[in-house]
Formats: sequence, C-alpha cells, structure tokens
Amino acid sequence: MKLATLKSGGRDGTLVVVNCDLSLYQRVPGIATTLQQALENWDRCEADLRQVYDALNEGSSNHALPFDPTACHAPLPRAYQWADGSAYLNHVELVRKARGAELPAEFYSDPLIYQGGSDSFIGPRDPILAGSEAWGIDFEAEVAVVTGDVAMSAAADECTRSIRLLMLVNDVSLRGLIPTELAKGFGFFQSKPASAFSPVAVTPDELGEAWHDNKLYLPLRVALNGKPFGRPNAGVDMTFDFAQLIAHAARTRELEAGSIIGSGTVSNKQGDLWGSSIDHGGVGYCCLAELRMYETIEQGKPVTPFMAYGDRVRIEMLDASGATIFGAIENEVAQANQLSVVGAK
Repeated sequence: MKLATLKSGGRDGTLVVVNCDLSLYQRVPGIATTLQQALENWDRCEADLRQVYDALNEGSSNHALPFDPTACHAPLPRAYQWADGSAYLNHVELVRKARGAELPAEFYSDPLIYQGGSDSFIGPRDPILAGSEAWGIDFEAEVAVVTGDVAMSAAADECTRSIRLLMLVNDVSLRGLIPTELAKGFGFFQSKPASAFSPVAVTPDELGEAWHDNKLYLPLRVALNGKPFGRPNAGVDMTFDFAQLIAHAARTRELEAGSIIGSGTVSNKQGDLWGSSIDHGGVGYCCLAELRMYETIEQGKPVTPFMAYGDRVRIEMLDASGATIFGAIENEVAQANQLSVVGAK
C-alpha cells in the first residue's frame, strides 16, 4: 500500500491513497483525513485503506485522480518525533579517519542517534532554503521508517511489528555550522534544518524480498545536478537494523504512533577515492561530505564544494523492474530571503 499527503487541508495536509505505479490517487475522508490520524487508528484504518489501494490498482475506483508529486507535502508534514540514526558505520569511520581518529569500540554495539526538528518538513519537490552558501549546504540520502506506538524498553521483535511505513529522506545538513555546535557539547540544532521526505510512504509488504531482517536491500540512487552521484545498497553495511534503532530510541521513553526513525546516510564500504565514485566503477556516495572525506584521506584536503544556490539533488529508489517505489525527492537550493517561509511549504 502507498500513501501520500496533499498540500491542501491545512498544516497536516490531506491523506490520499496512491496506486502502485504512482499514476493515480484517491482521497479517503471517510477513513482518515490525515496520515497521522490513520497511524493512530491503524488497526481500524488499514484494511479500509487497502481496499481503496486494491481498487486503484485494479482500475475499479470511481474516484481516482491523476497523481502529481509536486502537489505533495512530506507524507507526514510534521511529526511528533523525528530521530535520525547513523546505522552505516562506514560513514562514521570515514569521518574519524579524515581527522586521524579511531572509531570507539562502543560505536559497534550502541547506535548513534539524534533528535531532529519535526515541527515542519520540506516537501519532496520544495526548495532547500539557506541564508548563505558558506553554511556548507549538503544533502544526506537515507531510508526511514514510521512507527506505530512503541512501549518504553520494547524488545526488538516488538519494534519490528511496530514498523508501519517506509520513506526516503533528504536529511539536509549545514556542514559549516556543525563543528561549532558540536564543540559546545549539546548536539545539533541550527546545523540540522528541515528534512525532506519522498512523495509516497509505503507499507513493508510493497518491497517484497528486498525487505528482510528489518533492512531494505535496494540501491538508493542519488543524482546531483542531473549527474549520477551515488547508488549504494541500503541493506548492505547497515550495522544496526531498523528494529535495533527503534529499540534504542525507545529505551527510556515511549514512541508515539507517527514517530519517524531514520537510518542515517546510506554508505557502502569501498576502496580508494578513484574506485569508489560511480565514474570509476564504485557505488558512489549519499552525501557530499563522504566524498570530501575520501578526498581528505587521499589528497590531504577536500576538493569538491558543498551545494550552491541553484544546485539540485534527486533521491530515488527503483524496484527490480526499474519502477520508482517512493517517487523522487527533488530539492533545489535557494536563498532564504528570496522566498517566504510560508510560500516554501
């Protein structure tokens, strides 16, 4: 089943069911008006939503309309919880190696996670607003899950059963602001602005054999300004699976229905810089920072710049037949003072 949220209907938008090939949608006001409402009443709503989904795929719906991803919010335009992990330790190892530091042993047993801002997200085709290119504007291509209610200290199998939906994420980072913030010892805030999510969220069964062991084994495709930049497999080299990330987040608190848990930047282990880029036969990268870390390790300094105004990133995942699963995230960087905040949502 595939679900999306249209920008009509106020801050939380309007829930719609989208067919498998993302060509048609149907509003479902008699079932739930928002995705948050559906998640809070999942046991009651799921079967009815699936009936609509089946009718759309069979061509028997009398209320189908053409689906346009540019009309979409993030599936959850705002959420009670957005917690992003760092499940791909290859990415963390590169960060450490680039500055000549070893990875602490506990990183292999205790997931990294931070709490992001969730009061508003960027739509899948909306701009990334930044006040200055000097902020070091970067994208981070990730996978995320949306949970139902999770009890405090829930076991991993309970966490597996809590996974309702999956989405793609562009976790925007302002690299130039991160060092000063982390030096204060109090974590990210200004350096982690609003994230963007894919037009559509899907139930795990839509992923078939690609979804197993609480990981999604498909390439995450990233293009920068129309040129292939990355295609690492999201299930490979994922040190902590989604059930482990959820359990870690819920260790000392409940997670409410509609909580979003991110994987962190998808990253596969590779050889040197020249072997790791797509141009040289590698799988590439899911953020500019990772490429710059390879450059630092091999050349003594980063060469590739961060994003500038007008740069565009595209993030997408295709199934085995080459069809898009979640629709594409396409965000262009724009100067903040050229657009109103309200107009950008």
